[in-house]
Amino acid sequence: QVQLVETGGRLVQAEGSLRLSCAASGRSFSSYLMGWFRQAPGKEREFVAASSESGGTTQYADFVKGRFTISRDNAQNTVYLQMNSLKPEDAAVYYCAAGNSWVKFDFWGQGTQVTVSS
Repeated sequence: QVQLVETGGRLVQAEGSLRLSCAASGRSFSSYLMGWFRQAPGKEREFVAASSESGGTTQYADFVKGRFTISRDNAQNTVYLQMNSLKPEDAAVYYCAAGNSWVKFDFWGQGTQVTVSS
């Protein structure tokens, strides 16, 4: 089991930047793949980015490539999502997740709200 708590969401202007953090507690953080997902009102939750256990391999949704960066600090049990050049369509609740498969994440945080004003 791992518990996840996201922080960092807030209101930001378009073209601005924001860094989300996800702190993990419980079983060994470094043994989990970590991912970020988001869900906008009226839409399904979608994949944003993911990192391998070491951070050496990352994956991104096409709509964030070149703008968002996922990173992790295994010593601090934390995963980050650096978001640059934010667009109004990036507004959503962002969720952190942990798992042992790139296609299935078993543990989820409560989410943090990101609002982007145009």
